[in-house]
Amino acid sequence: MEKPASDFEELCSFASFRKVWNHYGYESGDMMEMRNKEFARIKGMTYLDHAGTTLFPQSQIKGFSQDLSENVYGNPHSHNSTSRLTYDTVESVRYRILQHFNTKPDEYSVIFTSGCTAALKLVSEMFPWKPASQTDTGSLFCYLTDNHTSVVGIRGVTSPLGVTSVPVQPEEIEMTQSKESINTGQVPNGKVSQNPHLFCYPAQSNFSGKKYPLSYVKGIQSQKLYPSCKTAGHWFVLLDAACFVSCSPLNLQVHPADFVPISFYKLFGFPTGLGALLIRNDSIGILKKRYFGGGTASAYLAGQDYFVPHTSVASRFEDGTISFLDVIALNHGFEVLETLTGGMSFIKLHTFGLARYTYMILSSLQHANGSPVAQIYCETEYDDPDTQGAIINFNVLNDKGDIIGYSQVDKLASLHSIQVRTGCFCNTGACQRHLGISDQEVQNNLQAGHVCGDNVDLIGGRPTGSVRISFGYMSTFQDCQTFLKFIVDSFAQQPVKMDKDRLKRLRTSLPAESLAYPTLPNHNGPLKVQEEGSECSGSVKTPSISAQRGESNIPRSGVVYSRNAEVSGTLTNIFLYPIKSCAAVEVREWPIGERGLLYDRIWMVVNVNGVCLSQKQEPKLCLIRPHISLQHSKLSLSAEGMSLISVPLEGSSQEKQTVQVCQTKVCGDRVQTVDCGDEVAGWISEFLGKTCRLIRQRADFSRNVKKGHLQGKSRTSLSLVNEAQYLMINRASIQLLQDHITSRSDSSTCLQFNTEQLIERFRANLVVSGKEPFEEDNWTKVTVGQTPFQVVGQCNRCQMIGIDQKTGDRSREPLLSLPGCHSGKASFGIYLIHQPSDASQHTHILSVGSPAIPVVSRAASGPQAEKPF
Repeated sequence: MEKPASDFEELCSFASFRKVWNHYGYESGDMMEMRNKEFARIKGMTYLDHAGTTLFPQSQIKGFSQDLSENVYGNPHSHNSTSRLTYDTVESVRYRILQHFNTKPDEYSVIFTSGCTAALKLVSEMFPWKPASQTDTGSLFCYLTDNHTSVVGIRGVTSPLGVTSVPVQPEEIEMTQSKESINTGQVPNGKVSQNPHLFCYPAQSNFSGKKYPLSYVKGIQSQKLYPSCKTAGHWFVLLDAACFVSCSPLNLQVHPADFVPISFYKLFGFPTGLGALLIRNDSIGILKKRYFGGGTASAYLAGQDYFVPHTSVASRFEDGTISFLDVIALNHGFEVLETLTGGMSFIKLHTFGLARYTYMILSSLQHANGSPVAQIYCETEYDDPDTQGAIINFNVLNDKGDIIGYSQVDKLASLHSIQVRTGCFCNTGACQRHLGISDQEVQNNLQAGHVCGDNVDLIGGRPTGSVRISFGYMSTFQDCQTFLKFIVDSFAQQPVKMDKDRLKRLRTSLPAESLAYPTLPNHNGPLKVQEEGSECSGSVKTPSISAQRGESNIPRSGVVYSRNAEVSGTLTNIFLYPIKSCAAVEVREWPIGERGLLYDRIWMVVNVNGVCLSQKQEPKLCLIRPHISLQHSKLSLSAEGMSLISVPLEGSSQEKQTVQVCQTKVCGDRVQTVDCGDEVAGWISEFLGKTCRLIRQRADFSRNVKKGHLQGKSRTSLSLVNEAQYLMINRASIQLLQDHITSRSDSSTCLQFNTEQLIERFRANLVVSGKEPFEEDNWTKVTVGQTPFQVVGQCNRCQMIGIDQKTGDRSREPLLSLPGCHSGKASFGIYLIHQPSDASQHTHILSVGSPAIPVVSRAASGPQAEKPF
């Protein structure tokens, strides 16, 4: 064998690759093991079109399929339990998307679309374009010429409106960067211009893989870069991130583009037909939506031109029902991507290394006569993953220097089971620039019969397009090896040579070890974001109470009741529910915390998508029995057929360093929680028969009361309860309901509903023995012992009260009978909040047997009653 050929063979070894790039694969395991397990379907194939779409892993589809087989997802616009599950799951996906791009819901909103193109179209139709006039230049639509067709296509909306379109060459931006002061926004007549302008550019070229500086975002917004530095007005930036985010992390906190369109199949491979528009919340106000579809209205009239948009940003912009099952599939995509790779920073280094190595060899290949084998279209030397993506665009040359048509290359590649992309890749601007095709040639080629996407690769010996290969997170060194050998065996005149001077220069152009390797995140549960320095919980000063005996060791403050006070009843029961929707813990006395009864609804169970589970979806939750030991600072769980398991009431010092912050929703509110670990997650999953996790509310996170006139005004903190801190019910009302059920049912049915069983079903915190049924509906305040409470509303009941808390069995009662004994209303019980006076220094203790003294609404009892809050 000739020596040059042996040089090529040597370069095609993994040892040579390691000399070029240190970062290969992921710490989760061997690359080939991952390929064989997750992507066995491409065995014998070399897939190099990841910029077109990446490949989905088998475990993603398996997880999604299992999710669909275990859950019923209804239309999110309905209000039944299946619809609520869908809505909550979709919301959790929105948060996960924002976390992926290192931003928060108060900074960006996620609007689901059918893809990146639909997101771009949405912006073009809603942007407040101002037409040019004789006295005003109006709005400008500016776009980089190296842009996807779908971006340039915005011109089809702006041109009929009289808005000027400005194509910008890449070099014009840096060339005109000014060191002068920022444009003041003045126009010749002395007035300040407020014209809205839009500049669009790709974070990464889908043609060459060049990464354009993300600093352009702030540079354009602040009018320091061309074209914004030349034209006054308010500049907005649309960052086309579809190609970029497939292999690179995007930090929107650092680079706050106004509009960011993406397509999820570029990131996960599945689902297709789903994208999103991330809108900076500060920029939402400028958008003017005209069409309104189902689900976007707060109110409208069919007979008059009257329409009020929905207050929710997502609901306002998402016309009709979104593709909710596809949205739910994204959760599994995020989960598997993190598990397999550790995150986008690892993917970025892995894929860039493959592209760098392939570029180095391909650009150095020579025919026997010394002429190059390939012409590569790029603007970098593949020496920096921050400026170059995992794309190589090229044409193959014969030994005379003539281009071999891309169609021929594609056909031969297919014979070798190598998948590439050919043409201009919906980026005519970059194609013209790199291939030297003039505007006139494009028009002449059309007249000669060449249209975008066909196989006419050469006209008059000149290329109409090129060949593109691109790498994904599951691409391997063997893919590079197979591709390079295909090029040599199919097109190179033997014996093949290597440009050794070029190889030497490229090998030393970037010391790989200079790049810091990212830190692997911990994979503990759904919706995880590592927050450095954040604490998982704060210390809670708890009184010494025995949960077993219900005896307090705190010295009691003197409790003196006025002889003139009208005592309506007595506190007969105290219940707390440490884990939302799990069994109750009944105590004789218990301290009050900042959010309600101490440790009441501090934990909750979430499904694989991070959505809170309730007994509506999983009745077996009521069979999980929590037990709190304040003495040992533990929450223990028990269930039939399961061993006892415990978790700490508070986070350990070690947990504060490794806390996984989870973001989910409770009753429409975003809540921040911490994951309680794999052991208890496995315990709950085994008992329920589905993948679940236990999460705990962060001690430093608070949410406000949601009921009544205090909604959004009170600073009262809530735990993971739905509406308010406490729920109180009246035994007299229970008795009336029991009598009503008895009168409607036969004796055998009646036996199922004794007083205590009914009390259990309503899951109240406080039970009082009142004088009259439903008198509590008219209370505005109530003092239990020495602890004052404010009434903030009534509790509207649902089918959850039909679940037997001892067995998990469902029944129609008592919900069926409730309206008949309560004036047609399905409410039962009152919500309370505790607002201690600033002067109060002692810990409040609630004790069974304490009197309950209400204040009655003036409307209910006349002028003698105290005026309601």
